[in-house]
Amino acid sequence: DLTEQLAPAVVNISTRQRVEVQSTNPFAGTPFEGMFGDRGGGQPTTREGQSLGSGFIVSADGYVVTNNHVVTPQGNGTVEEITVTMPDGSEYEAKMVGKDAESDLAVLKIDRAEPFPFVKFGDSAQARAGDWVVAIGNPFALSGTVTAGIISALHRGTGGTYDKFIQTDASINQGNSGGPMFDMRGNVIGINSQILSPSGGNVGIGFAIPSEQAEPIVRTLMKGQTVKRGYLGVQISPLGEDLAESLGLAKNSGEFIQGVEPGRGADKAGIKAGDLIVEAGGAKVLRQAQVRQALGSKYAGDKIT
Repeated sequence: DLTEQLAPAVVNISTRQRVEVQSTNPFAGTPFEGMFGDRGGGQPTTREGQSLGSGFIVSADGYVVTNNHVVTPQGNGTVEEITVTMPDGSEYEAKMVGKDAESDLAVLKIDRAEPFPFVKFGDSAQARAGDWVVAIGNPFALSGTVTAGIISALHRGTGGTYDKFIQTDASINQGNSGGPMFDMRGNVIGINSQILSPSGGNVGIGFAIPSEQAEPIVRTLMKGQTVKRGYLGVQISPLGEDLAESLGLAKNSGEFIQGVEPGRGADKAGIKAGDLIVEAGGAKVLRQAQVRQALGSKYAGDKIT
Protein backbone atom coordinates (compact mmCIF):
# COMPACT_ATOMS: atom_id res chain seq x y z
CA ASP A 1 0.00 0.00 0.00
CA LEU A 2 2.81 2.41 0.88
CA THR A 3 4.66 1.69 -2.34
CA GLU A 4 1.60 2.33 -4.49
CA GLN A 5 1.08 5.64 -2.69
CA LEU A 6 4.68 6.86 -2.71
CA ALA A 7 6.40 5.50 -5.81
CA PRO A 8 4.78 7.95 -8.31
CA ALA A 9 6.68 10.82 -6.66
CA VAL A 10 10.12 9.14 -6.89
CA VAL A 11 12.03 10.03 -10.06
CA ASN A 12 15.14 9.17 -12.02
CA ILE A 13 17.64 11.98 -12.58
CA SER A 14 20.19 11.98 -15.36
CA THR A 15 22.60 14.66 -16.53
CA ARG A 16 24.40 15.32 -19.79
CA GLN A 17 27.86 16.66 -19.04
CA ARG A 18 30.77 18.01 -21.04
CA VAL A 19 33.89 16.68 -19.34
CA GLU A 20 37.42 17.86 -20.09
CA VAL A 21 39.95 15.04 -20.34
CA GLN A 22 43.67 14.97 -21.04
CA SER A 23 44.49 13.06 -24.21
CA THR A 24 47.58 10.87 -24.31
CA ASN A 25 50.02 10.09 -27.10
CA PRO A 26 51.23 6.48 -27.09
CA PHE A 27 54.30 7.58 -29.08
CA ALA A 28 55.33 10.46 -26.78
CA GLY A 29 59.11 10.63 -26.41
CA THR A 30 59.78 8.64 -29.61
CA PRO A 31 60.65 9.75 -33.16
CA PHE A 32 56.99 9.10 -34.07
CA GLU A 33 55.62 11.63 -31.52
CA GLY A 34 54.50 14.17 -34.14
CA MET A 35 52.72 11.73 -36.46
CA PHE A 36 49.27 12.22 -34.92
CA GLY A 37 49.11 16.03 -34.90
CA ASP A 38 46.66 17.48 -32.36
CA ARG A 39 45.53 14.10 -31.09
CA GLY A 40 48.64 13.67 -28.95
CA GLY A 41 50.91 15.71 -26.73
CA GLY A 42 48.59 15.81 -23.75
CA GLN A 43 46.21 18.36 -25.30
CA PRO A 44 42.87 18.61 -23.45
CA THR A 45 39.81 17.27 -25.25
CA THR A 46 36.18 16.97 -24.20
CA ARG A 47 33.85 14.02 -23.96
CA GLU A 48 30.22 13.62 -23.01
CA GLY A 49 29.58 12.15 -19.58
CA GLN A 50 26.43 11.17 -17.75
CA SER A 51 25.43 10.66 -14.13
CA LEU A 52 22.40 8.77 -12.91
CA GLY A 53 20.67 9.08 -9.56
CA SER A 54 17.33 9.35 -7.85
CA GLY A 55 15.17 12.13 -6.49
CA PHE A 56 11.68 12.85 -5.19
CA ILE A 57 9.06 15.52 -5.77
CA VAL A 58 8.12 17.59 -2.71
CA SER A 59 5.45 19.89 -4.13
CA ALA A 60 2.59 19.73 -6.64
CA ASP A 61 4.26 22.45 -8.72
CA GLY A 62 7.34 20.32 -9.38
CA TYR A 63 10.17 20.98 -6.93
CA VAL A 64 12.50 17.96 -6.87
CA VAL A 65 15.04 17.07 -4.16
CA THR A 66 18.20 15.07 -4.86
CA ASN A 67 21.86 14.87 -3.84
CA ASN A 68 24.23 17.60 -4.94
CA HIS A 69 26.72 15.03 -6.22
CA VAL A 70 24.10 13.61 -8.60
CA VAL A 71 23.85 16.93 -10.50
CA THR A 72 27.41 18.21 -10.08
CA PRO A 73 29.85 17.76 -12.99
CA GLN A 74 32.92 15.58 -12.77
CA GLY A 75 36.25 17.39 -12.49
CA ASN A 76 36.34 20.51 -14.69
CA GLY A 77 33.22 19.54 -16.59
CA THR A 78 29.95 21.40 -17.01
CA VAL A 79 26.39 20.10 -16.78
CA GLU A 80 24.61 20.89 -20.04
CA GLU A 81 21.26 19.29 -19.32
CA ILE A 82 19.36 17.68 -16.42
CA THR A 83 16.51 15.29 -17.20
CA VAL A 84 13.92 14.09 -14.70
CA THR A 85 12.14 10.88 -15.68
CA MET A 86 8.85 9.94 -13.99
CA PRO A 87 7.90 6.34 -13.19
CA ASP A 88 5.53 6.34 -16.20
CA GLY A 89 8.45 7.17 -18.51
CA SER A 90 7.57 10.81 -19.14
CA GLU A 91 10.61 13.11 -19.21
CA TYR A 92 11.04 16.72 -18.17
CA GLU A 93 13.98 19.05 -18.58
CA ALA A 94 14.86 20.33 -15.10
CA LYS A 95 16.12 23.71 -14.01
CA MET A 96 18.65 23.99 -11.19
CA VAL A 97 17.08 26.03 -8.37
CA GLY A 98 19.86 25.72 -5.79
CA LYS A 99 22.42 23.37 -4.28
CA ASP A 100 24.48 23.11 -1.12
CA ALA A 101 27.73 21.14 -1.29
CA GLU A 102 28.24 20.85 2.48
CA SER A 103 24.97 19.01 3.03
CA ASP A 104 25.10 17.33 -0.42
CA LEU A 105 21.59 18.55 -1.28
CA ALA A 106 20.16 20.08 -4.44
CA VAL A 107 16.73 21.30 -5.55
CA LEU A 108 15.50 21.16 -9.16
CA LYS A 109 12.30 22.44 -10.81
CA ILE A 110 10.18 20.77 -13.48
CA ASP A 111 6.97 22.11 -15.01
CA ARG A 112 3.74 20.86 -16.55
CA ALA A 113 0.10 21.98 -16.62
CA GLU A 114 -1.31 19.35 -14.22
CA PRO A 115 -0.08 18.89 -10.61
CA PHE A 116 2.72 16.44 -9.87
CA PRO A 117 2.44 13.66 -7.27
CA PHE A 118 4.55 14.57 -4.25
CA VAL A 119 5.66 13.31 -0.84
CA LYS A 120 6.17 15.08 2.48
CA PHE A 121 9.02 15.28 4.97
CA GLY A 122 8.60 13.58 8.34
CA ASP A 123 10.40 14.07 11.64
CA SER A 124 13.64 12.07 11.75
CA ALA A 125 14.19 13.23 15.33
CA GLN A 126 11.56 10.66 16.34
CA ALA A 127 13.34 7.81 14.54
CA ARG A 128 14.88 5.01 16.60
CA ALA A 129 17.30 2.22 15.85
CA GLY A 130 15.21 -0.80 14.90
CA ASP A 131 12.43 1.17 13.18
CA TRP A 132 11.38 -0.18 9.78
CA VAL A 133 12.08 1.96 6.72
CA VAL A 134 11.45 1.71 2.96
CA ALA A 135 13.79 3.07 0.28
CA ILE A 136 12.67 3.75 -3.30
CA GLY A 137 15.10 4.67 -6.05
CA ASN A 138 16.90 3.75 -9.24
CA PRO A 139 19.91 1.57 -8.39
CA PHE A 140 22.00 0.74 -11.46
CA ALA A 141 19.36 2.64 -13.51
CA LEU A 142 16.66 0.10 -12.54
CA SER A 143 13.79 2.54 -11.99
CA GLY A 144 11.22 2.14 -9.24
CA THR A 145 13.23 -0.28 -7.13
CA VAL A 146 11.78 -0.74 -3.63
CA THR A 147 13.84 -2.09 -0.70
CA ALA A 148 13.03 -2.39 2.99
CA GLY A 149 15.03 -2.73 6.18
CA ILE A 150 15.54 -1.16 9.56
CA ILE A 151 17.39 1.83 10.94
CA SER A 152 20.68 0.34 12.11
CA ALA A 153 22.02 3.42 13.91
CA LEU A 154 21.58 7.19 14.19
CA HIS A 155 23.95 10.17 14.12
CA ARG A 156 26.64 8.44 12.10
CA GLY A 157 29.58 10.54 10.86
CA THR A 158 31.59 9.75 7.72
CA GLY A 159 34.05 12.63 7.84
CA GLY A 160 31.93 15.67 6.93
CA THR A 161 31.62 18.71 9.18
CA TYR A 162 27.85 18.40 9.70
CA ASP A 163 27.37 14.63 9.32
CA LYS A 164 24.60 13.02 11.35
CA PHE A 165 23.51 10.26 8.99
CA ILE A 166 20.85 7.62 9.54
CA GLN A 167 22.43 4.21 8.95
CA THR A 168 20.22 1.54 7.41
CA ASP A 169 20.44 -2.04 6.18
CA ALA A 170 17.79 -1.43 3.51
CA SER A 171 19.55 -2.22 0.20
CA ILE A 172 21.09 0.97 -1.21
CA ASN A 173 23.32 0.84 -4.28
CA GLN A 174 24.82 3.14 -6.90
CA GLY A 175 21.95 5.13 -8.40
CA ASN A 176 19.97 5.25 -5.15
CA SER A 177 21.68 8.56 -4.28
CA GLY A 178 19.14 11.32 -3.79
CA GLY A 179 16.22 8.96 -3.32
CA PRO A 180 13.89 9.01 -0.31
CA MET A 181 13.86 6.85 2.80
CA PHE A 182 10.33 6.55 4.17
CA ASP A 183 9.03 5.68 7.62
CA MET A 184 5.99 3.44 8.01
CA ARG A 185 3.68 6.46 7.84
CA GLY A 186 4.91 7.28 4.34
CA ASN A 187 6.92 10.36 5.31
CA VAL A 188 10.45 11.09 4.08
CA ILE A 189 12.76 10.83 7.09
CA GLY A 190 16.00 10.50 5.12
CA ILE A 191 17.67 11.13 1.76
CA ASN A 192 19.80 8.19 0.67
CA SER A 193 23.27 9.54 0.11
CA GLN A 194 26.17 7.13 0.65
CA ILE A 195 27.08 3.47 0.92
CA LEU A 196 29.96 1.81 2.74
CA SER A 197 31.10 -1.04 0.53
CA PRO A 198 34.46 -2.52 -0.49
CA SER A 199 32.80 -4.02 -3.58
CA GLY A 200 30.73 -1.00 -4.68
CA GLY A 201 27.48 -2.89 -4.05
CA ASN A 202 25.16 -3.23 -1.10
CA VAL A 203 26.61 -4.89 2.01
CA GLY A 204 23.89 -3.70 4.37
CA ILE A 205 25.45 -0.36 5.35
CA GLY A 206 23.83 2.69 3.76
CA PHE A 207 23.60 6.28 4.96
CA ALA A 208 20.77 8.78 4.62
CA ILE A 209 20.69 12.51 5.42
CA PRO A 210 18.05 12.92 8.16
CA SER A 211 15.01 15.05 7.35
CA GLU A 212 15.54 17.24 10.41
CA GLN A 213 18.78 18.37 8.80
CA ALA A 214 17.65 18.31 5.16
CA GLU A 215 14.22 19.96 5.25
CA PRO A 216 15.33 23.46 6.40
CA ILE A 217 18.06 23.46 3.76
CA VAL A 218 15.63 22.32 1.06
CA ARG A 219 13.15 25.05 2.01
CA THR A 220 15.94 27.64 1.83
CA LEU A 221 17.06 26.43 -1.60
CA MET A 222 13.46 26.39 -2.87
CA LYS A 223 13.31 30.12 -2.12
CA GLY A 224 16.41 30.68 -4.24
CA GLN A 225 18.45 31.58 -1.18
CA THR A 226 21.96 30.51 -0.20
CA VAL A 227 22.46 28.38 2.91
CA LYS A 228 24.38 30.41 5.51
CA ARG A 229 25.22 28.37 8.58
CA GLY A 230 25.69 29.67 12.08
CA TYR A 231 29.24 30.35 13.27
CA LEU A 232 29.99 30.48 16.98
CA GLY A 233 33.67 31.38 16.92
CA VAL A 234 35.10 28.64 19.14
CA GLN A 235 37.72 25.91 18.85
CA ILE A 236 36.23 22.68 20.20
CA SER A 237 37.76 19.34 21.07
CA PRO A 238 36.08 16.13 22.27
CA LEU A 239 36.11 15.33 25.96
CA GLY A 240 38.63 12.50 25.96
CA GLU A 241 39.13 10.02 28.75
CA ASP A 242 42.03 11.82 30.48
CA LEU A 243 40.40 15.25 30.41
CA ALA A 244 37.04 13.84 31.52
CA GLU A 245 38.69 12.06 34.45
CA SER A 246 40.46 15.26 35.55
CA LEU A 247 37.09 17.07 35.55
CA GLY A 248 35.29 14.21 37.31
CA LEU A 249 33.04 13.57 34.33
CA ALA A 250 32.24 10.64 32.07
CA LYS A 251 34.04 10.35 28.73
CA ASN A 252 32.18 12.04 25.83
CA SER A 253 29.82 13.84 28.19
CA GLY A 254 30.48 17.18 26.48
CA GLU A 255 32.86 19.09 24.23
CA PHE A 256 35.75 21.17 25.53
CA ILE A 257 36.26 24.82 24.53
CA GLN A 258 39.94 25.25 23.65
CA GLY A 259 39.69 28.86 22.49
CA VAL A 260 37.24 31.68 21.73
CA GLU A 261 37.54 34.21 18.90
CA PRO A 262 37.20 37.82 20.14
CA GLY A 263 34.03 39.60 19.06
CA ARG A 264 32.23 36.51 17.78
CA GLY A 265 28.92 35.14 19.06
CA ALA A 266 30.45 32.88 21.69
CA ASP A 267 32.61 35.69 23.08
CA LYS A 268 29.63 38.07 23.26
CA ALA A 269 27.60 35.38 25.06
CA GLY A 270 30.30 34.93 27.72
CA ILE A 271 31.73 31.57 26.69
CA LYS A 272 35.35 31.20 27.86
CA ALA A 273 38.26 28.94 27.00
CA GLY A 274 38.15 25.99 29.40
CA ASP A 275 34.35 25.85 29.43
CA LEU A 276 32.59 22.57 28.68
CA ILE A 277 29.48 22.46 26.49
CA VAL A 278 27.29 19.69 27.90
CA GLU A 279 24.05 20.56 26.09
CA ALA A 280 23.39 22.24 22.74
CA GLY A 281 20.03 23.09 21.25
CA GLY A 282 18.21 21.23 23.99
CA ALA A 283 20.10 17.95 23.46
CA LYS A 284 22.81 16.52 25.70
CA VAL A 285 26.21 16.47 24.02
CA LEU A 286 27.26 12.83 24.08
CA ARG A 287 29.20 12.47 20.81
CA GLN A 288 32.10 14.15 19.09
CA ALA A 289 31.05 16.93 16.66
CA GLN A 290 27.53 17.09 18.10
CA VAL A 291 27.97 20.81 18.84
CA ARG A 292 28.94 21.48 15.21
CA GLN A 293 25.91 19.50 14.08
CA ALA A 294 23.63 21.58 16.29
CA LEU A 295 25.15 24.79 14.93
CA GLY A 296 24.82 23.52 11.36
CA SER A 297 21.03 23.66 11.62
CA LYS A 298 21.12 27.31 12.70
CA TYR A 299 21.53 30.43 10.59
CA ALA A 300 23.35 33.70 11.16
CA GLY A 301 21.36 35.70 13.72
CA ASP A 302 19.61 32.67 15.23
CA LYS A 303 19.94 31.93 18.94
CA ILE A 304 20.90 28.56 20.38
CA THR A 305 20.86 27.57 24.04
